[in-house]
Amino acid sequence: MTFASQKIRQRIVSLAPSVTSILMAVGARQQIIAVSKWCKDVADIGGLSVVSGDCWHFAARGERMASGGNAATLMGLRPTIIIGSVPFKTEAVEKILSLPVPFLALNPRTLADVESDILLLGSLSGKNERAAKLIGEMRGKFRAIAAMAKWAKSKPLVYCEAWPHPRISSPPWVAELVEICGGKMAVRAGERVTDEEVAHANPEVMVLAWAATGGKSKPEQALKNPAWKDVSAVRERKVFVIRDELLNTPGPPLAQGAEELMRVIHPELTEKSQMRRSAAKSGAA
Repeated sequence: MTFASQKIRQRIVSLAPSVTSILMAVGARQQIIAVSKWCKDVADIGGLSVVSGDCWHFAARGERMASGGNAATLMGLRPTIIIGSVPFKTEAVEKILSLPVPFLALNPRTLADVESDILLLGSLSGKNERAAKLIGEMRGKFRAIAAMAKWAKSKPLVYCEAWPHPRISSPPWVAELVEICGGKMAVRAGERVTDEEVAHANPEVMVLAWAATGGKSKPEQALKNPAWKDVSAVRERKVFVIRDELLNTPGPPLAQGAEELMRVIHPELTEKSQMRRSAAKSGAA
């Protein structure tokens, strides 16, 4: 399907926060007719129908997904396309594919994949130029952070966690962000890991961004874990919480997520940067 050639105005049902955030950012807000309940943290979704269902589940790579909700409710909205992000449960896929509406399932794992998804959704919604501009803006923020990270005197090992039970490390795109911020992912990204594997890696910084919890990850669970009592990050109490949507949403929120990672991985550099900005403002006043 060549989305760019379509002349119709899309009526999009978005089942993933990443899809919603991208469409909002490229200026396609008016083409979204419904979102999943997990999209509530995406700005400006007021007035949209909210699709609910009984097959919500946590995906290993971090993002929250929906089953597709009630078929009658969906069709009553007259969608031209339904867009989600894998993995889905088998019954969820069967339910969505049974509908007489095109279904687009995205599966990003890397920052390059995220950029490809932005371009694809920009094409689908007729917002190609804005999509390209959004990618440029995100790259610019990443370059600025990487330039700051070059001043770091060390490259600490960082453990980022997307879920505690079972323990799952943050997705591969987060590992890339950690590298941009002058750190190194301590364990395999986007996979189940054990307490022993994390302890053996001995990360110097821990970041908790538990899916579907907002900023409510619990650092005390890491600090009180007997298996981690000798881990550097625990001994130095360098266990931090970053809002899950900033790391687990493969779209525009990752730019702010990178800023938050930089703040906890290299606080000495971000503090100096803030001081320089304050001095510059004072001098200009």
